Amino acid sequence: MALAATVAVAACRKAGPPPPPPPTEVSVVTISPTDAEENPEFAGQVEAFRSVQVRAKVSGVITARPFAEGAQVRAGDVLYRIDPTTYSADFRSARARLAETQAQLGNATTSAARLRPLLAEHAVAQQDVDNAESMLQQQSAAVDVARAGVDRARKDFDETVIRAEISGRAGRALLDLGARVSGPGDILTTIDVIDPVYVSFRPSADQQFRWKRDPALRGAMERGGSARVQAVLSDGSALPVTGRIGFIDPVVDPQTGTQQYRAEFASRDRLLLPGQFVRVRLLGLTRHNAIVIPQRAVLQQMGRQTVYVVDAANKIAARDVKASGWTGSSWLIEQGLVAGERVVVDGVQKIGPGAVVKPTQLVSAVAFDDRHLATAGVKAQR
Repeated sequence: MALAATVAVAACRKAGPPPPPPPTEVSVVTISPTDAEENPEFAGQVEAFRSVQVRAKVSGVITARPFAEGAQVRAGDVLYRIDPTTYSADFRSARARLAETQAQLGNATTSAARLRPLLAEHAVAQQDVDNAESMLQQQSAAVDVARAGVDRARKDFDETVIRAEISGRAGRALLDLGARVSGPGDILTTIDVIDPVYVSFRPSADQQFRWKRDPALRGAMERGGSARVQAVLSDGSALPVTGRIGFIDPVVDPQTGTQQYRAEFASRDRLLLPGQFVRVRLLGLTRHNAIVIPQRAVLQQMGRQTVYVVDAANKIAARDVKASGWTGSSWLIEQGLVAGERVVVDGVQKIGPGAVVKPTQLVSAVAFDDRHLATAGVKAQR
């Protein structure tokens, strides 16, 4: 009986609940506001520095196209020739008409000069002199009209040779030899200046409001401000040169609620071409007293941004945050966190709200990003 009692007691002990598992170890950072460089990114598009559509001002059949498609042309180079036969004839006719009116003007001038002295001697009637003076004025006006006709005919004749208005890269020939040009409505080709080029981007309305509320950011993002614009190519590499904001559209697009910003880039190596899409990254925007946390600490779920914070009892609580931009590979937090709170960085997949954890401080609150290894004094020197 004693042996049976001992076995029963041992069995009861084995059937008891297992001991609770140890708290999950997580690494945390303690929120400490600091100066940080904000590097927001936007979708951008490359535009030609200048683009000109080449059009004919006269109609006719194209008889020559001396330029090569895609080649560099200089201002004044001949691009097209239009059959000049009709315009040459009109020019000669206009000159003949001018010569005729000039002869008539000479005759009227002689007649008026002959009659004026005779009027003082009462050898002719006043009406005759008045008629001669009137004829002189009419012939003078006719000469001006004929001279204008010559100028017009000469211009039309000259327009049969179509020249480049600017220097740049010629585009594809839209009309070629033998085609008939109906007039200015036909585009023959285009000329684009692709060094330098423009890169345009459109920040959201919220982003622009944040810049306007911060005096330092507002000044940096003005036309000619200190902000630098970096173009990131499709392979992820950044263009070696940066641009400056040279134009801000004063009108808000009613369809998107955005304004166009435009920066100018040198493009001697032709890495940026009109129509190309790039990523635009802004440099030199310093946020004071900013809250920065590593990217991996933010959970993206159903359009929400959430982080796990550790309270004084080492319990986990979920917190919705609003990230406004990037600094390096870290988030700039606009709302949801305050100084002194501990945010879980590593181990977020193993925990949930209400869990008790064993927090371990990250090496440094700023060690998660190389951009924050420097002190605020070093950033001020930048």
